[in-house]
Amino acid sequence: MFPDEPNRAAEQYFHPDHDAPLAVRMRPRSLDEVMGQEHVLGPGRPLRRIIEGSGEASVILYGPPGTGKTTIASLISEATGDNFVGLSALNSGVKEVRAVIDQARRDLIHGQRTVLFIDEVHRFSKTQQDALLAAVENRTVLLVAATTENPSFSIVAPLLSRSLLIQLHSLAPEAVEQVLRRALSDARGLAGRITASDTAIEMLVQLAGGDARRSLTYLEAAAEAVPDGGELTPEIVGENINRAVARYDRDGDQHYDITSAFIKSIRGSDVDAALHYLARMIDAGEDPRFIARRLVIHASEDIGMADPTALQTAIAAYQAVSFIGMPEARIALAHATVHLATAPKSNAVYVAIDRALGDVRRGVVGVVPPHLRDGHYAGAEKLGNAVGYQYPHDDPRGIVTQQYLPEELRAAVYYEPTTHGAEKRLSEFIGRLRRIVRGGN
Repeated sequence: MFPDEPNRAAEQYFHPDHDAPLAVRMRPRSLDEVMGQEHVLGPGRPLRRIIEGSGEASVILYGPPGTGKTTIASLISEATGDNFVGLSALNSGVKEVRAVIDQARRDLIHGQRTVLFIDEVHRFSKTQQDALLAAVENRTVLLVAATTENPSFSIVAPLLSRSLLIQLHSLAPEAVEQVLRRALSDARGLAGRITASDTAIEMLVQLAGGDARRSLTYLEAAAEAVPDGGELTPEIVGENINRAVARYDRDGDQHYDITSAFIKSIRGSDVDAALHYLARMIDAGEDPRFIARRLVIHASEDIGMADPTALQTAIAAYQAVSFIGMPEARIALAHATVHLATAPKSNAVYVAIDRALGDVRRGVVGVVPPHLRDGHYAGAEKLGNAVGYQYPHDDPRGIVTQQYLPEELRAAVYYEPTTHGAEKRLSEFIGRLRRIVRGGN
């Protein structure tokens, strides 16, 4: 952005060129145009008060892409009439942040406050985030920071405590449809140049996955193939959407498409495709820690006990990335990618914990059986706690028949191993364990 030219930056946000991407041209210019965030923009809500110019708190906006983080930052600036400066954590450092703060301090003397928008703030180091603290606390700037990652893990605690944390949600299908239909008719968008069938709109909504910006990117790509006065059909969408998906922009939507293709290729055991998408992410400058985190998640979600060493490899890759850095860390990432792609697959662990959570969240919990309760306090025995507990190590087999689940769940089965990889042996073994523990011999 232009830290020394705030008015120029604001102009680009509020009044983009006519040849700017459709998603930029259709960025909401008022609260009435913002879709799908009623839970934080309703009457009296803190975020609405800030946008309407009556709030003073700095804000951290946390949510998936295409949910309006940049839009909300621009609306805050427009409502307050303040200078607007946008920085991206991808290409800004402490020097740029301090330059903005120094200018903001001078402007404040003349009664002009600065709204500082920082996109991808989770990519700032601790030192870079610490550089913001005094300016935020003294209200030299009104900070609006955007992140797609959990702020509890990616934002330093002092900055979190000085800011209002707002979580944005992916848009519901109805909201995405409204965004698309407005773009078709609005003068800033396609201005009625074409129409779109309901089925084409429905297809675009599904492809968007709750991301307004992505839906507009796909609409723009498909609309280029429709002559003036023509109709956009599902066939045209299908034929042209790959042009949009094929691009990779680490600052934009395609970051998530390539990441999705990467994980799905590993899940599908296509090692070459997985390496292809890994190479695209590396070449685009993707944060290697982000790639490593996805590998760690995938190792448990899609491989689990079919190859218990997969998680160890993924964690080792993450550690290697952390202390080696790029470009050498690419080798560790490739090592883990090949291991996970060629490993036997099982989502049994993933399914098991979600089944157990499902029961807990439905209130099917019961009470802890008395013999399993804590008996290490005076009076426990009188209450029946820990009475009758059988110590498995006293049995030659190391396992005894004993009820562990609450009565309401005594027959519950959550973990069901597959016959893939190491889980094949486990599948046979866990059946024997259950029969002994539950009294089926």
